[in-house]
Amino acid sequence: MPYVDLDGVGISYLDEGAGDPILLIHGFASNKTVNWQYPGWVDLLVKDGRRVIAIDNRGHGESEKLYDPADYGAPLMAEDAKNLLDYLNVEQADIMGYSMGARISAFLTLNHPGKVRRAIFSGLGYGMVTGVGDPEPIASALETERIQDISDRTGRAFRAFADQTGSDRLALAACMRSSRQKISEDDVSQFTRPVLVAVGTKDDIAGSPHKLAELIPHAEVLEIPGRDHMVAVGDKVHKQGVLAFLNNIEA
Repeated sequence: MPYVDLDGVGISYLDEGAGDPILLIHGFASNKTVNWQYPGWVDLLVKDGRRVIAIDNRGHGESEKLYDPADYGAPLMAEDAKNLLDYLNVEQADIMGYSMGARISAFLTLNHPGKVRRAIFSGLGYGMVTGVGDPEPIASALETERIQDISDRTGRAFRAFADQTGSDRLALAACMRSSRQKISEDDVSQFTRPVLVAVGTKDDIAGSPHKLAELIPHAEVLEIPGRDHMVAVGDKVHKQGVLAFLNNIEA
């Protein structure tokens, strides 16, 4: 995969297809391959006539690993995404993020609205505003030597996922301690681009997609039936809804 130094941090990315660009930003403890290639998103969007760019967020996948929480945070990671688009000479793109990637996408939309044509916030609803819980049990679980010693259910689930994806657990722990910045209702209400909020109906992490969409002037909701936070990514309803959104809204 291509690799570039962006403001002193090595970032891995993929760039496939041709047409209108879309930037994909993965969730916590995932990467561009697990979040977007394995579930078929890259092929789907390329076949739909798009240039698909997917980033490995700092600390994830093949990008550089950092171990200080100060080196993370959604606004800082949004700058990585913006800098990658600049590096690739992309003036404006559709943005799609899942979970933590949706939070990063929101800060990109807020801080660089000219870069964003349309935004898709998947796997994150009103939790974008309220937060999605205490990060410490997850960070501690990532630092625990043996998974058998982890008693917190959510921490254990994220630890198992990190092990499954072959992630650097200490880098993820640093990221977890600083990546969940809230974004205010006032900030969200400033989004002028069309937005799709896509959340599984059994997702108990994301928060209400309807409550988030009510704050955004040009937003709509896609409910992903029967899917929770961990399995909504590759759902066919999710894919069909995103394609309909991208193909039917005038920018």
